[in-house]
Amino acid sequence: MFSDPSPEAGPEHQELAASVGWLLADNGLTLVFPASESKAGAALAEAVIGAGAPAVCVATESTAALIPPHPRLTEQRIASSLEARNDTLAELSDAFLALPGGIGSLEDLFAIWTWGGSHEKPGGLLNRADYYTGLLRAAPDPLVDRFFHETRRGMLIVDRDPAVLLRAMSEFRPPETRRLSGLE
Repeated sequence: MFSDPSPEAGPEHQELAASVGWLLADNGLTLVFPASESKAGAALAEAVIGAGAPAVCVATESTAALIPPHPRLTEQRIASSLEARNDTLAELSDAFLALPGGIGSLEDLFAIWTWGGSHEKPGGLLNRADYYTGLLRAAPDPLVDRFFHETRRGMLIVDRDPAVLLRAMSEFRPPETRRLSGLE
């Protein structure tokens, strides 16, 4: 699943999204993404579809009524609510990737990260140009550490380079699995 930047994102976000789309397609991955008005999200979908890779859009009924689907989507799923949309995104996805973006991207990332204990799928945070560095600095705080368990931290993979990030996500093993197998 991909969480995209806000509709106001500039051309650099569109270029980054397109490069991630090509990378997904080159690696034989299916793009599963929420419908949005974002130009970066459209650039990502267009790159994936243009490269011949599958793309599945999941939209709420209200969003689907406002935003026409890409004409060459592999599939579009309509969910009755935002919660049902998120459930469908989580079900269809093997991993979750957030690019630099707005509050919606953070909301999607935190929702999926929170559910990590039930799905044990990796979350990837593309920290291009240190976009998320300030947010990430909060995690090592001793007060936050009481509530921010190692297993949850291990579910989030952060890198500035999309190729390195995707490779790390493909090699991901859930923290509990690593601990039980003696890999940690």
